[in-house]
Amino acid sequence: MKLKSLALLTIAFTITTFSFAQGFHIGAKAGANIFKVDGTSMKDEFKFGYNLGAFAELNFSEKWGIQPEVMWNQTNFRTGNNFNDIYPGGKNDLEGKLNYLSIPVLLSFSPAKIISFQAGPQFGILLNQDESLFENGREAFKSGDFSMLGGVQLNLGALKLGGRYTVGLANINDIDDREKWKNQGFQVYLGTRIL
Repeated sequence: MKLKSLALLTIAFTITTFSFAQGFHIGAKAGANIFKVDGTSMKDEFKFGYNLGAFAELNFSEKWGIQPEVMWNQTNFRTGNNFNDIYPGGKNDLEGKLNYLSIPVLLSFSPAKIISFQAGPQFGILLNQDESLFENGREAFKSGDFSMLGGVQLNLGALKLGGRYTVGLANINDIDDREKWKNQGFQVYLGTRIL
């Protein structure tokens, strides 16, 4: 519930900033995620996934602005060889996918028109539960996630080429408190302004 309230507050804040922005643009973007789920019972390996979504640019000056986004993000993971030892009834060495509706709100600093440095929070809402993680089908992951992002974006006219690092701050393990699971990894993307 707290995560949904934070997401709504972020959206309301973004909407109110429209009237103060000196420049406003919207666009679409797509790319690859190279993520993993950290945890003792998970394999320590990065796996490829995808991202797709839309962004807005709200520029307060030539150098400062915010970039809110609405993204579909995929995280692929694999359980470790000891998953069943830690969580009886769980499946060892099992691949799974987590699909999130992510809402990052990034502060953007552009020392020159061609480059922007970005950082900020990201709220994630889990769209699927991987029911095959346990023999009995019980849910393993929490419905929300909270992360911090940091990265760089090249601004080549209407084209945007960027890379980010994502660090999960919330425990997404919904089984118990024996260990914390957190998303982390890299994102690369190509986008374009539409308006």
